[in-house]
Amino acid sequence: MQFDLKNKDPKSKARAGVITTDHGTIETPIFMPVGTVASVKGVHQSELKDEINPDIILGNTYHLYLRPKTKILEEAGGLHKFMNWDRNILTDSGGYQVYSLSGRRKINEEGVKFKSHIDGSTHFFTPENVMEIQRSIGADIIMAFDECTPYPCDYNYAKNSMHMTHRWLKRCINHLEKTPLKYDYNQTFFPIVQGSTYTDLRKQSAEFIASVGAEGNAIGGLSVGEPAEEMYAMADVVCSILPEDKPRYLMGVGTPINILENIALGVDMFDCVMPTRNARNGMLFTAHGTINIKNKKWENDFSAIDDMGITFVDTLYSKAYLRHLFASKELLGKQIASIHNLGFYLWLVREARKHIIEGDFAVWKDKMVKQMSNRL
Repeated sequence: MQFDLKNKDPKSKARAGVITTDHGTIETPIFMPVGTVASVKGVHQSELKDEINPDIILGNTYHLYLRPKTKILEEAGGLHKFMNWDRNILTDSGGYQVYSLSGRRKINEEGVKFKSHIDGSTHFFTPENVMEIQRSIGADIIMAFDECTPYPCDYNYAKNSMHMTHRWLKRCINHLEKTPLKYDYNQTFFPIVQGSTYTDLRKQSAEFIASVGAEGNAIGGLSVGEPAEEMYAMADVVCSILPEDKPRYLMGVGTPINILENIALGVDMFDCVMPTRNARNGMLFTAHGTINIKNKKWENDFSAIDDMGITFVDTLYSKAYLRHLFASKELLGKQIASIHNLGFYLWLVREARKHIIEGDFAVWKDKMVKQMSNRL
């Protein structure tokens, strides 16, 4: 993988760059639609590619390991071929999903024992087998196995967890060096900074992660319930330490406003289920604020879903029609809303990139944050 830093905003820490892998280029800042189980929920691959047009999507190691299982993915020739996606894929390590299982898992130095949410069967993730699983899945960018701490989190727990994540990282690297590629393209490995919302721990972790010299770095353990101000403070601390010539990925973030604020702090990559999950519940994101399309006020509003015309659904369908689909419990409504929200997120990061290059990102960002705070 190669990362070329193209531009910096003069009044913030925002950056515009290009990541190049064997599956193509990724212009940053970038938002990665989440394709948890080899599918961006409710969106056909042709619509994803032709209308939303992301350079990269995300797959989930935990879910793909359980279903369809790595054996099936290997027989298919990897996740790209299995889901008919010829662009970049990033896989997380499963650490966040294991964290979210709470009462269904036990963590120790060796790894994590957990019960499947599908059938209750018992499984064990270690740094070593998670590297093997991600080799089998075949994503272009793969993640270290880490523990994602909850919020709030006791200082000593956060400290011990961080050091275990660092020990696990060494095991990941050692095993990855002994585990050959399974397909005819390279994979890039990102370690993950932890430390909860404690500044000293975040500094320690960022320094340790930076010392590893990986081709890119991730920031984990945020967007788990902490106030936005604490998220920004931790991201700022970490970005000031992680190397400038490597991409920085903030995992699981977030709202459109979260994304813009973190771009201003020097983050390059984002993912979140929010655009599709909220879409399925009738919440639309727009440049002018959020819309609850289920509200009666849209019943006879025949204007376009979004006057920005970001994707084809914005000009084809009216708010009244989309509201009718939700009221009728028609699946098409969730699909249209998902395409719109994903299109908006990709439009937002591309506009951010444009303004970084033009040198007026900070002014544009402040205007957009104010607009997007509205409830329409």
